[in-house]
Amino acid sequence: MFTGLIQEIGSVLGSERRGGFLRLRVGYDPGRGALRPGDSMAVNGVCLTAAALAERSFSAELSEETQRRTTLGALRPGAKVNLERPVSASDPLGGHVVLGHVDAVGRIRRVRPGRGGHELLVAAPPEIMALLVPKGSVAVDGVSLTAGVLERDGFWLYLIPETLARTTLGSRAVGDEVNLEADYLAKLVRRFMERLPAAGAPAPPRAPAEE
Repeated sequence: MFTGLIQEIGSVLGSERRGGFLRLRVGYDPGRGALRPGDSMAVNGVCLTAAALAERSFSAELSEETQRRTTLGALRPGAKVNLERPVSASDPLGGHVVLGHVDAVGRIRRVRPGRGGHELLVAAPPEIMALLVPKGSVAVDGVSLTAGVLERDGFWLYLIPETLARTTLGSRAVGDEVNLEADYLAKLVRRFMERLPAAGAPAPPRAPAEE
């Protein structure tokens, strides 16, 4: 599990096709916490498993599903990526619950620089918009953020200088794609509501009690 608080900005060092998999090599700072084989790392919001390690890099294999549902398959050498290690039970939950399971890919539609930061309008598919509320949580490229004004098919983000300095979002331009993960608690609530009997529908019969 992650919290969406980015620990460092890494870089893509290379990629290699291996059958249906894509092996992605990412540079990182082991001084912030060295990885071991099998450890997890969120890369632009996608939970990956370190399959091979070098002194200052790790390699992870992307399945066809991950390549299809996220932006990672299109990354080229030199691309900057947000990195976060998973939290433990004793770590403070500074952002919100982020699982590293991307729901959809969004696209930057507008960028409005300002003295206090940046404003981004992110176009998102209906399955994401159905889970958003104003001032609710959403992970964008792994960054825990608060959704601002909701449009019909997108939402605004208001990025403070700290977020711009510590993540890759400050370099995002119109047309760029970003990984989106809706709030896990919102998903649970929707699933619970979907399983409730429809209004006015008779409740299902109870099984007879055993004597």
